[in-house]
Amino acid sequence: MNISNQRIEEIINFIRGLNLDQKYQKEFTSKKLKNILYINESLTHSSANSEINYEKLEFLGDAVLRLIASDFIKKVYPYMQVGERSELRSHLVSDQWLEEVGNKIEIKSVLVIGKKALGDKSANSTILAEATEALIGALYECLTTLEPIKNWLNPFWVETSQEVLSDPHKKNYKSALQELTQSVGFSIPEYKTIEIHKKHNNPSRFLCNVYVTNRSIAEGRGKSIKEAEKDAAKKALKFFENNVINL
Repeated sequence: MNISNQRIEEIINFIRGLNLDQKYQKEFTSKKLKNILYINESLTHSSANSEINYEKLEFLGDAVLRLIASDFIKKVYPYMQVGERSELRSHLVSDQWLEEVGNKIEIKSVLVIGKKALGDKSANSTILAEATEALIGALYECLTTLEPIKNWLNPFWVETSQEVLSDPHKKNYKSALQELTQSVGFSIPEYKTIEIHKKHNNPSRFLCNVYVTNRSIAEGRGKSIKEAEKDAAKKALKFFENNVINL
C-alpha cells in the first residue's frame, strides 16, 4: 500500500498525541513503516478503500477491548459480583463509549473517508466508534502486548466506571423503568418518537414521549432515537421518584 510522507508524519503525530507509554513510542516512526501502515489501515473507512480498511482491525479490536476491560474491572473492583462486572463492562466497551474516546483523541482529524460516507452525517457516530475500536486492534498488531493499550485506556475507564457506579440505575434507564412499572402492576412503558430537526448530530433531533398505562409520563430528546428514549426513561424514573405512583 502506497503512503505519502505527509501521511506518515500525520500518523506519527497522532500516535504521539495518544500519550502511550514512552518506551513504545519508538515503534511508530518512519523506519517502522509496517506499524504505520497498520495504523493507517485502522483509520481508513471502506468508502475510501474497499480492500484495505478498518473492518478486520475493528474485529480484532473488539476482542482486545473486551479482554482488557475485563482485566481492568477485576483489578479495580475485585469484590464486584460477576453479574455486576458484566453490566459495567457493557458500558466500558459500548459504541457510545468508543465514540466518546474517539472524540477526545480527535480521531476524526486523521480518518480517511470517501465523499459519500463523509456526507452521511447520520453515520458519523458509528464511524467514530468503529475506527476507535480498529485503532485498538491496530495498536495490538503493532505492539503485540496489551499493557500499553490498557494503560492508555485506563483514565477513560476510570471516569466512565465512576459515572456508571454513582448512578443508582447504572445508566440502564429503560430497563430500570420497565422493572419499576412491572413491579407495581403497570403496563410496559411505550415509547413514541418523532424527528423534530433534520440536522444530523443535533442533540435535540428526536423527541420521545414515554407512556405508562396510556399516560404520558416524560419527554426526552437526543441526536438518535435510542438517545431520546433513554433520556425519556431517565426523566420518567425521576418523575416516579418524586411522585406517588398512582396511575
